[in-house]
Amino acid sequence: MAEAVVSVVLESVRDFTIQEAKFLSGVSRQVEAAQTELEFMQGFLKDADARQGQDTRVQICVARIRDAAYDLEDIIETYGLKVDSKKKKRGLKNVLKRFACIFKEWVDVHRIGNEIENITTKISALRSSLQSYNIKEIRDRDSGGGESSMQLHERQGLLRRSYSHVVERDVVGLENNVEGLVMHVLKDENRHQVVSIWGMGGLGKTTLAGQVYHHKKVRQHFHSFAWVCVSQRCQVRNVWEGILFKLISATKEQKQEIKEMTYDEIAKKLFLVMKEMRCLVILDDIWHIETWNLLKVAFPNVETESTILLTTRNQAVASLPNRNVFLHKLQPLNENESWELLVKKAIPARAEIDLGMYRDLGRKMLQYCKGLPLAITVLAGVLVRKNSIREWERVYENVHEYISRGIGHEEEYGGVSQVLALSYDDLPYYLKLCFLYLGHYPEDSEFLVSKLTKLWVAEGLISLRQQRHGSRETMEDIARDCLSELVERCLVQVGTSGSTGTIKGCRIHDLVRDMCLLKAKEESFLQMQENTSSVAAEAEQLGKIRRLAIYLDEKADRLVSSRDETNGHVRSLLFFGLREWRPKNEKGLLSPLMDFTMLRVLKVEGLNEVKVELPSEIGNMVHLRFLSVKDSRIKTLPPSLGNLVCLQTLDCCVRNDYVVVPNVIKKMKQLRHLYLPWNYRVKGKLELSTLGHLQTLGGLSSKYCDLKDVGRLTNLRKLKITLSSSLQNLEEILKSTGSTLNRIRSLIFWNNSETNGRAEQAMQIVSSCRGIYKLRLKGPIAELPKELHNYPNLTKLELNNCGLKEDQMGILEKLPNLTILKLFEEAFEENTTKILVFSKGGFPSLEFLDLWGVDGITELRLEEGAMPRLCRLNIKCCLGLTTLPDGLRYLTNLRELTIARMSRELHGRIQEDGEDFYKIQHVPSLVMMAR
Repeated sequence: MAEAVVSVVLESVRDFTIQEAKFLSGVSRQVEAAQTELEFMQGFLKDADARQGQDTRVQICVARIRDAAYDLEDIIETYGLKVDSKKKKRGLKNVLKRFACIFKEWVDVHRIGNEIENITTKISALRSSLQSYNIKEIRDRDSGGGESSMQLHERQGLLRRSYSHVVERDVVGLENNVEGLVMHVLKDENRHQVVSIWGMGGLGKTTLAGQVYHHKKVRQHFHSFAWVCVSQRCQVRNVWEGILFKLISATKEQKQEIKEMTYDEIAKKLFLVMKEMRCLVILDDIWHIETWNLLKVAFPNVETESTILLTTRNQAVASLPNRNVFLHKLQPLNENESWELLVKKAIPARAEIDLGMYRDLGRKMLQYCKGLPLAITVLAGVLVRKNSIREWERVYENVHEYISRGIGHEEEYGGVSQVLALSYDDLPYYLKLCFLYLGHYPEDSEFLVSKLTKLWVAEGLISLRQQRHGSRETMEDIARDCLSELVERCLVQVGTSGSTGTIKGCRIHDLVRDMCLLKAKEESFLQMQENTSSVAAEAEQLGKIRRLAIYLDEKADRLVSSRDETNGHVRSLLFFGLREWRPKNEKGLLSPLMDFTMLRVLKVEGLNEVKVELPSEIGNMVHLRFLSVKDSRIKTLPPSLGNLVCLQTLDCCVRNDYVVVPNVIKKMKQLRHLYLPWNYRVKGKLELSTLGHLQTLGGLSSKYCDLKDVGRLTNLRKLKITLSSSLQNLEEILKSTGSTLNRIRSLIFWNNSETNGRAEQAMQIVSSCRGIYKLRLKGPIAELPKELHNYPNLTKLELNNCGLKEDQMGILEKLPNLTILKLFEEAFEENTTKILVFSKGGFPSLEFLDLWGVDGITELRLEEGAMPRLCRLNIKCCLGLTTLPDGLRYLTNLRELTIARMSRELHGRIQEDGEDFYKIQHVPSLVMMAR
């Protein structure tokens, strides 16, 4: 991985010297020499990385090269930022003071120059050492399986493909398992309260559970469903809450009520719900019998129609003594099934290939996968990019080499570890660092792609040099391409997808994560900490620790350990578990973090149980690119934030009563994403016109911001506006901001007033955003823009308490590309709109319709030919409805229907023996949750 680190550092130094050359004038000669030495070093690092496992001397040498490269980057950037800061602060001084400053600056320049020269000398000596260890210079950096940057550029268009969040269809060898489990889950006589799927990691336990969970017969049999991932770090209360929220389709008020319950109260509540309702609960990935013993008190141990289906690697958990359990042991795929899966995954579109030529090699490699679908899938992710028999032979030779080197620590997982390691080594250098970064996410968690791409960019892992020639792609676009390639290589799994087909959420399999953490530790890339154990107390690692992910639980008494000499090297500090953490002492809680002076990333999200103060010393952390205190109870942002001139993402989206925001954000000219608090105060107006790189602006307030500033934000793509006061000269403002507003892709608009004038102003602004893909409106507006149907890109629309007039459905149903429509609470005028009509030919592209809390509606009418592509329909908490529309039977593409918390009369009519069941019996997945 030294190749990746040196390449990233080299690009960073090049970019910094180009952009900030005026601040490096005193040390430019030393910087240029260091740059040249890094370029010489690059040629040896591919061979050195590959030989680390065979020679300890090479391993030590590579670790020192990584550290030297990072140290060089830190010194150059620190010096450049210091010079920049001094020039800004410098004013009129008397002659003596000026001479004193000049002398001190000369001393600083001399010292920094010496430090750079020392590192350059060290790198040169390390290169000589590599040569003495017979490390070869390889100038073709992508030989042996990697892909060059130019090849990536040509393929980036292909990588922007859509991914549907659907059940895994490409399953092999599970068909009989699915049918057998469905039979046990549904049977009435001698039924089992618990069904256990047991097997080693990577066998497909979660995939099998998903097939059962989404099976048509299962969806029709049970009334309520819940799926929770338990994993190794089980928080019992969180699991109970997650199940209960889903089983009762909890409202915001109910969720808050449940959160305020004691352990005994929430356990009793869940017990009664599962006893009285017919529920299916999936507990995915339980590791320890102790975890089950903690959870089980909330599950009925008496006669009930509910079923628990769990997955585990532990036979003791699967057997569950003293419970009525059906145990299903999942077996590895046999040889023919393994080959069938490899062909499906590795040769999906090459029917003209003679499979006989590849079968022998494929079967030889498959023996190391031991029948595990995960390992076969990952191997296929390597082979799918190999277009000739010779390339397959090279992959096999690499697999054989891994075996001879004895990689893999446990006999059971040996072959799998080798296949996973092969998939990592096959990555081009620019993807290796991106992949290792995924290791900091908690086990079994789904991570947001939008946040991940910001973190990658902040860490310097993404470069505009990967941009296609002539394109206007942002670094975030390039980061998404990198993620798509990791998905294509089967190292990352797609979770949820957005309305435009983009990936919203991802996860990585446990075994892939284990491999990721092992590689990250070997490369000193990332370190995980339980609670606040010292960095130095961890097992020995070669090289300095640069990134920390800290997991806190109730045992922790502080965020980080006492001062540690290694803190000064850390670039990334990410906390997890803060939402449930309650420190003993709130005073100065964040102060110890200020010792991490080289931080580029600081994520302290969810400290909502205690009031915290952001210290003024935050202004000394001048290297910060990413700062998030989202959902933390912070009352004031210090003025020293203005010193953070490198900041790219600032997320202070907190829900306090009010947060005082200083007018210093204008100094952060590199800012790309800004999320302001929900409620904030500013002395005067918050100036934002200097933020020319800004792509996301959340929390623009008409009271504390000037809408004219938006006109200068030419890169803005996402905007959230709160209209809390009337705007003067709006037409003039819209003329000056029109071109920027027309480039907005996502618009969230909140109108906090019921006055007609403000509602009209809201629609005037919406009318200026004709390029939007997503539109969310909250608050009274009465009428939509008449030209809304001419918005070519609008695919997602959410209307919340808008009070629309009845005739507005005529505008909505003409939207040609709308795929998602959500109508919440008083979306329509409560006193006038009683019947909601979906006309023939209306909503031609709609795929998902969500009606929630629209109590004023007493009847739905659905004409034949309306919403022909609808596949998902949610109707929740619409208490005025007593029956479903007869037209539902015309929706032949409807695959999932959820009816929750409706009137007793309606729930009675849609049961299997009810008079309305014929309207919905064709729907494969029916979810019905009573009040």
